Amino acid sequence: MTAASVTVLAGPTAVGKGTVSTYIRDNYPDVWLSVSATTRNARPGEQDGVHYFFVGPERFHELVEEGQMLEWAVVHGQNSYGTIRSTVEDAVAEGKKVLLEIDLQGARQVKESMPEAKFVFLAPPSWEELVRRLVGRGTESPEEQQRRLETAKLELAAESEFDVTIVNDDVARAAEELVALMGLKNDK
Repeated sequence: MTAASVTVLAGPTAVGKGTVSTYIRDNYPDVWLSVSATTRNARPGEQDGVHYFFVGPERFHELVEEGQMLEWAVVHGQNSYGTIRSTVEDAVAEGKKVLLEIDLQGARQVKESMPEAKFVFLAPPSWEELVRRLVGRGTESPEEQQRRLETAKLELAAESEFDVTIVNDDVARAAEELVALMGLKNDK
């Protein structure tokens, strides 16, 4: 597998990785977005196989044990997330530009097996904006918000591990910068 066509997007919780990825999905059909598997429940509006593969903890464990995960992690001490290896390998074999939107732990695992991939850190414009986004989305309890903010501090400290940093101050601009880094342009 040639990992040169693989770009890894990671950053702290609530930075807008999913929002940037959705923008890319809607506007850049040449980018193949990996769909992660997770043990967490779907949020309102999320569809199985589109936003995530929602699997039970037992099935997720089987995928890990069978070596079918390119990367995986327990995130925020609760749910498991990961990328199914064969989906990425198939997309690369078809000559597609692959984007993995994953967490820091997953990015580190991919870096071990695919050091030639591009690693992009999505950063918030400020800590205050990150807090505003997390609280504003209203999908986590106050306890979960606090846990995610503590994790975000550690994630922000890892920025230097990445090849490039993109500040998510505007979703369209950040997405366009990312797509340009992937060697693509908007054909609209």
